[in-house]
Amino acid sequence: MTHLETSLTQRSGEDNAVENLLSIKNLEVKFYTYEGIVEAIDGVNLNIRKYETLGLVGETGCGKSVTSLSVLVLVPPPGKIEGGKILLKTKEGTVDLLHEKEASLRGIRGKDISMIFQEPRSALNPVYTVGEQIAEVLVNHRKKEFGERALKQIENDLSKGQSITDFIYRFEKKIYQKIIDNPNAFSLKILSRIPIVSRYQRRLNMETKKEIVRILRDMKIPDPDRVAEMYPHELSSGMAQRVVISMALGCNPKLLIADEPTTNLDVTVQAQILALIRELKVAFNSTVLYITHDLGVIAEICDRVAVMYAGTVCEVADVVELFKAPLHPYTQGLLESIPRPGKRFTSIKGEVPGLINPPRGCRFHPRCPNAMEICPRKKPTFTEPAKDHFVTCHLY
Repeated sequence: MTHLETSLTQRSGEDNAVENLLSIKNLEVKFYTYEGIVEAIDGVNLNIRKYETLGLVGETGCGKSVTSLSVLVLVPPPGKIEGGKILLKTKEGTVDLLHEKEASLRGIRGKDISMIFQEPRSALNPVYTVGEQIAEVLVNHRKKEFGERALKQIENDLSKGQSITDFIYRFEKKIYQKIIDNPNAFSLKILSRIPIVSRYQRRLNMETKKEIVRILRDMKIPDPDRVAEMYPHELSSGMAQRVVISMALGCNPKLLIADEPTTNLDVTVQAQILALIRELKVAFNSTVLYITHDLGVIAEICDRVAVMYAGTVCEVADVVELFKAPLHPYTQGLLESIPRPGKRFTSIKGEVPGLINPPRGCRFHPRCPNAMEICPRKKPTFTEPAKDHFVTCHLY
């Protein structure tokens, strides 16, 4: 039985009660540029439920990627998170990521929350092999586990009658026990830099290599032993994306953020990647935030959809409900702009506003066919016209 099949079997029968894994409340992000202050995110509210795939859709520049980077607290300069809360549910309780220290965030990134970036060539370092880059993620978050495996391997070697000198046995056992007790101990960092003593890492590296090959095999990468020794430039685009997914899922994260992972791939490879994400989501018991501007992909893999426009979330609903009965004029315009046989193609009039001086009130009102007098004066709040169907529009 493969690792994926084992995980699927373990998950069957679990109670997947609806509860929020991540809650974004009144998030505000601004970029301080020479041209002015860019109001990139304006009071975004979003809940991501456990085990679901939530699609985040909207035009280019609406704030999808900035929202995802805010979840990781990695908004690049000159951007700054000005307000709000990002609440993550962990084993220890609920934590506000925006108030966590950097050391704590480093423990969360990659372990609890991982991200598949849009362009795999940019996400992978060209001077390191695939195996070295995956190993960095694994060792940072799973060093204790590999220490336990290495210690068990020593015991197995002794039971098989292999000759190990008493000094080396006691030394390695002591080192690996220290790794199990405190993987980030400063003394271990010192020992790893001493050439003769650093030989203890040999068993640790062997266990890490085994895990890398297993992960690559789970990603359906042929000949994973060879691929682990390759450099990013030797991989095809589809293979590079699978490697990025391997890095993201190496520590079985609770939340996987996929930022347009199939944008630059041809349709056959795109279908393979989407099928792989669906399978791995179930296998690793993960929640997925899938960012895209492709409504076809949203309809295929998502459970719920959040529609963004100019830094705001304007509608959130079940995927079937959204396609069947969209409420916000912007969502209606998006769906009507999809070319379909036998139906006249229409587009949304006007252009996406600049966010240095965005429209006041509802940001969509300059392009809205149903704009009213109140729209430029007052920002709409979330309402729930139908069960689990939320919209920010004065019409409702």
